[in-house]
Amino acid sequence: MCSRRTSVPARQRGVALVVALLVFALCAILMVGMQSEFNLFHQRVANHLLAEQGDAYLRGAEQLAALALQADHDADQRRGGEPRDDLREIWARDPTPYPLEEGGWLVGGLEDLQGRFNLNWLVPAEPPESGEPRPPAERLTPAQRVFVRLLQSLGEASLSLDEALALTLAIGDWLDDNALPLTAGSEDDAYLGRTPAYRAANRPMASASELRAVTGMNPALFQALLPVVTVWPRDGAASTLNIHTAPLPVLRALGGGERLEPLSKAEGQALLSRQREEGGFASLEDFLASPVFENLSGGDRGTLEALLGEASDWFLLSAEVEVAERRLRLYSVLHRDQRSVRAVTRAYGSP
Repeated sequence: MCSRRTSVPARQRGVALVVALLVFALCAILMVGMQSEFNLFHQRVANHLLAEQGDAYLRGAEQLAALALQADHDADQRRGGEPRDDLREIWARDPTPYPLEEGGWLVGGLEDLQGRFNLNWLVPAEPPESGEPRPPAERLTPAQRVFVRLLQSLGEASLSLDEALALTLAIGDWLDDNALPLTAGSEDDAYLGRTPAYRAANRPMASASELRAVTGMNPALFQALLPVVTVWPRDGAASTLNIHTAPLPVLRALGGGERLEPLSKAEGQALLSRQREEGGFASLEDFLASPVFENLSGGDRGTLEALLGEASDWFLLSAEVEVAERRLRLYSVLHRDQRSVRAVTRAYGSP
């Protein structure tokens, strides 16, 4: 009897111990889960705050760029005469990293988009009233002739003359407002058989990235074209190409007149050297007086002069910030109208 009475409490104590261990284990599991959720929440909040901080710095770089463009406009006003934008002005200075108080850095630079070739200039000319067929090369507009020469001025990615003609006409079909293919051009029939299928845009390009969808484009050519082409402004007709900021491939594409071959590398380099030397080209007339243009006829000179200018309204800001070892980059297209500067488009990305 005595042993029976003492054995019952012992079994109860064993059950209580098991229950206590289960409760402890359950609490431990809950604490680990809560700690994991807390760490995840903390990391999300930290990432969000760092992203907001980085964005604030990048927007600050955008405001600084706007101030530089406004200062340049004011300098043109004080100087008098026609506005001029070249690579010796304040907005064109080489980017210099700016250290941040809490660590990290901010850097940004401006590029003149009007030094690039405007793809929206490639809308084809109206067909002749007589309806008589003509070879594609004879139907090209002055802008199309420049682009054909540009496609032959891209180093290892350069196209042959026939390939350049075909791609130029394909882009013209992409831009025009009808579904009728040009001779050697490309309309819907060229795209509906692809996977996935799509149609020609038949409107001005909104981004140079649309080039990747056009018949005849390849990755190497697209990468070579990307630094020298743009789509400013939206209607494609209101601005000119700035002779003071055009890069070497674009300068080579400006010569030739009726010829569809670009200037030689030596001729293009001669223009680039004049552009980059102290003072640069004194005027558009001084630019066209360069020896490489001496064989241009009066008509050729006039059509080329209509495409060219000395001032710019469209700029690309490339800004990058590092905060807490995290980097963020902003690409912002800025439009300047007198002293007003606004961001037309923004794109974010990591370097």
